[in-house]
Amino acid sequence: MTISISESTGTDLTFRDAVRERSGEDIHACFYCQKCTIGCPTAFVMDYKPAQLLRLIQLGQKDKVLGSSAIWMCVACETCGTRCPNHIRLAPVMDALRQMALAGDYKPEPAIYALHRAFLDNIKLLGRVYELGLVAEFKTLSLLAGGPATLFRGLGADIKMGTGLFFKGKFGIVPERIKRMDEVKKLYEEAVRERG
Repeated sequence: MTISISESTGTDLTFRDAVRERSGEDIHACFYCQKCTIGCPTAFVMDYKPAQLLRLIQLGQKDKVLGSSAIWMCVACETCGTRCPNHIRLAPVMDALRQMALAGDYKPEPAIYALHRAFLDNIKLLGRVYELGLVAEFKTLSLLAGGPATLFRGLGADIKMGTGLFFKGKFGIVPERIKRMDEVKKLYEEAVRERG
C-alpha cells in the first residue's frame, strides 16, 4: 500500500493555493522576514504569529491554520501590509481563513465570533452600529457559546464605560436607521452570492 506524502505528514498543498485565490494575496512571496509579526498589535495573543501562520499556509498545514486562534485575533489594522517588503496584506488572508474555517468543521473563538455576529447583525438591521444593541447581542451570544460565566465577565466595566459614554452623548437609547437601507441590503445579497 502506498501512502502519499500529504497523507503521512498532514499537508494539503491545494490549501495554500485556495487561500491565495480566495484572499487575492501572493502568500508564496513571503520569505519570513517577520516584519508583519513585529508590527502586529495582537500577535501577543495569537497561538501562531502572523509570519508563522503564513509559513504554515505555505506548507499546506490546513488543520493547524484553520484550527488556530490567530485567524480570529486579527483586527485588520493593515500594519502587516504596510510593513511587508512584498506587500502581503494579512487582513484579506485572515478573512479568507475565517470563511474557510466556518465552512469546515473548525470552531471559531466564541467571544470573537459573537462580536463579529453582533456587529454584522447591527449593520444588516440598521445600516450602522447601535451600541446598546451590539453589547446586548454580544453578551447574549457569548452566554450561549460560553456559559453563564461569560455573561458577567467584564460586565461591571461594560456598564461603567457605557454609562460614561451615554452621559457624554456618544450613544443613545433609541436606535437610528440610515436612510438608504436598500444599498446595505444589496451589499449583503452580493456577499451571500459570492460566498456561494
